[in-house]
Amino acid sequence: MRPATVTAAAVTTILGVGAAAVAAGRYASDAALRASGRPLPADRRLTVHATAAGQVTLTRSLTALRPGTYGLTAKDVHAVVGPVIEHAHHAPDTVVRRLERVDRGSLETGAKVRVTPQLHSGDPSSALGLGHRDVEIPGELGTLPAWFLPGPRDTWVITVHGIGTTREHPMNIMRFLHALRLPVLDLAYRGDAGAPRPPDGLAHLGESEWRDLDAAIRFAVRYGAEKVVLHGWSTGASMALLATVNSALRDRICGLVLDSPVLDWATTLRALALARGVPSALLPLAVRAAEGQTGLHGARLLDGSLAPALHVPTLIFHGPDDRIAPWQPSRDLAARRPDLIALHAVEQAPHAAMWNADPAHYEETLRRFLTPLM
Repeated sequence: MRPATVTAAAVTTILGVGAAAVAAGRYASDAALRASGRPLPADRRLTVHATAAGQVTLTRSLTALRPGTYGLTAKDVHAVVGPVIEHAHHAPDTVVRRLERVDRGSLETGAKVRVTPQLHSGDPSSALGLGHRDVEIPGELGTLPAWFLPGPRDTWVITVHGIGTTREHPMNIMRFLHALRLPVLDLAYRGDAGAPRPPDGLAHLGESEWRDLDAAIRFAVRYGAEKVVLHGWSTGASMALLATVNSALRDRICGLVLDSPVLDWATTLRALALARGVPSALLPLAVRAAEGQTGLHGARLLDGSLAPALHVPTLIFHGPDDRIAPWQPSRDLAARRPDLIALHAVEQAPHAAMWNADPAHYEETLRRFLTPLM
């Protein structure tokens, strides 16, 4: 072959490989970031082996053995299970948990169910019996739906769910907050059902979504809030941190509650992509593709500017069993600002399920934190 022909063939091959790498990276990135509200992929589905009065028998696994209270979901099914029943009769490969209730559908033998931290289905009025109003918040991309639970205090709590859940997730603590007479604003943000779609169709792990939370803060202040506490889970916690240092109304924020915060987006993206079946060889390409598609660059929440910029008391719930957002960055952040940040470690709890592992302890810790902020 002539040198020019050889060169052309080599360039064509290189371009083909490059295009394939770009395509593979985009596929891996999309698998991790597309479609808000998809179930977290970290836990495999469990099989329902039997049901009886007040109990359900599930496939034995670390997920099925976790302490606490969780939801079980499948197509057209939502149920709630409590602790493991230690002395119940069962086969060696199964585990029996207390069946608290079945909200929707029925748990049939052989059904495949997924464990979720979301305990409630519906809205605060239908699921909890708490009077609420559907409100609309003007946002950067359009109208954002939210649930508002009124209360007599002038400190509002704005709740923000994270990846793998919906605004139904914060209903886990709404009865508790209502008992403290705190108004609650529960936000649906870009990518959620009923909210505007992100321009690129991808989640940005809080990096752009925080501006929807900023809109919720403006709404709260406009309608009577003197101060606000931001309570976020997962990427919702990351949104809360970003709003606290960037919002024009940050002086109205008097406290942060962060449950399983995503502080290192690249680590979380790799975990999501791997759990959703992306081959490990493609993970570096997924990170680079995500940087190009979303504008995410580096671990912004881990740089040296965040800790000095924090100005409000902050409570972090996180634990060593989180496989989506490792808790070491939470420990590092708390160590940088021990004057403001308290880290509450929760054992045997998956991502964004710190309340589920021990509801009573979580709520008592939260009560002590919120009391001086009311």
